[in-house]
This record gives sequence, structure tokens and C-alpha cells, in this order.
Amino acid sequence: MPLATLTIPAPCQMLNSNQRMHRMAAAKLTAQWRMAAKVAARQVERPDLPKPVRVIAYVWKRRANHYDPNNIYPTCKAVLDGIVDAQWLPDDDFMHVEGPDMRHGGVGDPRIVFEFVNP
Repeated sequence: MPLATLTIPAPCQMLNSNQRMHRMAAAKLTAQWRMAAKVAARQVERPDLPKPVRVIAYVWKRRANHYDPNNIYPTCKAVLDGIVDAQWLPDDDFMHVEGPDMRHGGVGDPRIVFEFVNP
């Protein structure tokens, strides 16, 4: 049973480890995901999370194509940084976070769903 769940609707395309894009274009996408996570986290009451907390990231995509959820890690890293910005966690280092473990969430509106569970 999750201690907390946070859904971040996609503000833009997801960053993918296999993409070869200019660093400035990637930085713009990263900033959008980070801000979307910060805003989403601030709209709900901040949970009391253990340290470390295990994070499971569910990737929702519009189409049912084959993909490797682990390649979406750059998106999840930006989301986790936004959650730290919102002060849900003091940091995202190994003392505070285990993961994120990447999973396929389903087909639907693009989003990332973070579940925070006991390690």
C-alpha cells in the first residue's frame, strides 16, 4: 500500500535516454517536467515520508507501442527534482530515496505517477 501517490500530467513530451537532442532543447523539457511536478506536489498535503522512501514511477503513454520504461528515466529524474523543490523530500540522494523503479503504467493520457512506499 503506497504511503503517497502523486500524478504529474505531461506538460510536454517525455525525455528519453535514447533521444539525441540538443542540450538546450532537453533543458527546456526538463524544466517543464520539473515545474509540473513541483506544482502538482504543492497542490496536495505533503506526506510524512520515511527516509529512505522507495519510489515507483509508472509511465503512462498515449499509445500501446513497445518501449522500455527505464529509458524514460530522464523524465522521472526531472519529476523527482520537482518533488524535492516542493519540499516533499529534503534531497533525492541515496539516504532519502530508493529508486525510482520504472514501470509501465498503462495507455491513456501521458503522465507519470509516482508511488512512495516503505523500502
